[in-house]
Amino acid sequence: MTDSAFATDDFIRERIAAWLRDLGSVKRLAPKTLEAYGRDLGQFMNFLAGHMGGPVGLESLRQLRGADIRAFMAQRRTESLGSRSLARVLSALKSFFAFLEREGILASEALNVIRTPKVPRALPKALTIIEARQTISSTDEVEDRPWVAARDMAVIALCYGAGLRISEALALTRADLEAETLRVTGKGGRVRMVPLIAPVRQAIDTYLGLSPFKLWPEEPLFRGVRGGVLSPRLIQLRMQQLRSALGLPPSATPHALRHSFATHLLGRGGDLRSIQELLGHASLSTTQIYTAVDTERLLESYAKAHPRG
Repeated sequence: MTDSAFATDDFIRERIAAWLRDLGSVKRLAPKTLEAYGRDLGQFMNFLAGHMGGPVGLESLRQLRGADIRAFMAQRRTESLGSRSLARVLSALKSFFAFLEREGILASEALNVIRTPKVPRALPKALTIIEARQTISSTDEVEDRPWVAARDMAVIALCYGAGLRISEALALTRADLEAETLRVTGKGGRVRMVPLIAPVRQAIDTYLGLSPFKLWPEEPLFRGVRGGVLSPRLIQLRMQQLRSALGLPPSATPHALRHSFATHLLGRGGDLRSIQELLGHASLSTTQIYTAVDTERLLESYAKAHPRG
């Protein structure tokens, strides 16, 4: 039940429940996202009830104007809601009204005149080259079992040396390994070929030589201690141990190694289009964020090194 339970009439309350069911079963939204969307819509209905002087019904929604939505967004802004949260609120409202239109209940133009708040894009936190190398080579310092240390080193090496997402690394099979390339299945089922550089290949071969399990070609390459598919949480915990042992910042995560891969390539003269292909980004604009990262690091170095910095 959303916060709108007492702010709407029975008909709208039933439509909200149907919308949330649709988001969960058809759209497959995560439970926390569903909870946030329901809360956002409930707050909007409470606002409208106060704004219009009574429970919100279908006629209330028909009379909705862009000014009403702007007033609600302005109120949320005064409650110190950031741009990212406001964008989510607007997304929830658009989703609900789109649902009503698909159901043939209501078509409203009010939301079409509302601009999505501009969300500042956070720059990925890359490790230095020395930090990345230390991370890969230090797993045996925090893990006593040689095969487990070799396994974790191989996964971490794939994140930094091949730019893989942790989910992509853990989904690899032996059949995906070739002499000098790696077949990676990324988001949306897109397949890309990534060069397998010698240190990464060596890390994988070391793990394969020590693994106590028979690894069939079509089965996941990386296994837990009981032989099941390796959980990404275990690699995240390993990175947490390495951060503590090496004195790395909290931003040093498996995904930060992927960011470091792209940032370091760009810093060494790699072209943006090639980096896009290596990362498996569908759009070049996604990859372009690394130009900002590299520029930021260059400016930091300049400020530290220049006599007048």
